[in-house]
Amino acid sequence: MEFLLDSHAHTVASGHAYNTIFEMAEAAAQKGLRLLALTEHSMAMPGTCHEFYFSNLKMLPRQMKGIEVLFGAEVNIMDYEGRLDMGEKLLQQMDVVVASLHTPCISSGTREENTRALLQAMEHPCVNIIGHPDDARYPVDYEALVQGAKKRHVLLELNNTSLHPKSSRKDPLPNDRTMLRLCARYGVPIIVNSDAHSAFDVGAHEYAEALLKELDFPSELVVNGSIEQYRQYINRKVC
Repeated sequence: MEFLLDSHAHTVASGHAYNTIFEMAEAAAQKGLRLLALTEHSMAMPGTCHEFYFSNLKMLPRQMKGIEVLFGAEVNIMDYEGRLDMGEKLLQQMDVVVASLHTPCISSGTREENTRALLQAMEHPCVNIIGHPDDARYPVDYEALVQGAKKRHVLLELNNTSLHPKSSRKDPLPNDRTMLRLCARYGVPIIVNSDAHSAFDVGAHEYAEALLKELDFPSELVVNGSIEQYRQYINRKVC
């Protein structure tokens, strides 16, 4: 299938990434993408940018290097009730919001607690994507997660970086297989994202694509092939 967009990537502003906005946009254009979303880590992540950075994103153009560039955030889920580390006013200004569990921000709970944290985060109307829900350090009930995503019209992410051999995430492959099989069974769309922290990885999807082929995952359930379908998720409701 054709991958037209990457909706989860980071610049130097996130503190542990390596390229600028222009460099990331240029890499996306060179790889034939039509859209790139830059989603910096929000404020609870050590070393990331101040909230002023996010409040000023409105000043940036959304067309660069011949492609569309969106600006948003990868927000941190802070507790088992799904509370986020970004306030309502800022969330409403983001073009796209990825919500994730990160070890510097929340300790793993029980399977039920971790699942509740993700499902409650989905309830927030500004949350569009659940980031890398495949890390075995955070056990999750995938049946509940997939059903929750379907009900709340939120995208579950197949994260290419998770599947990289050098990834710090634990045992993502069996979890991704489980999640994808359930998504196929229930007709729940997913999004493939690079989670790039350098220009080298923008638009990277080789590990994710290999898994999709292994499982014969329906291409119509991968929103990367349609900008219009993607917009139905990031513009799903006013927050």
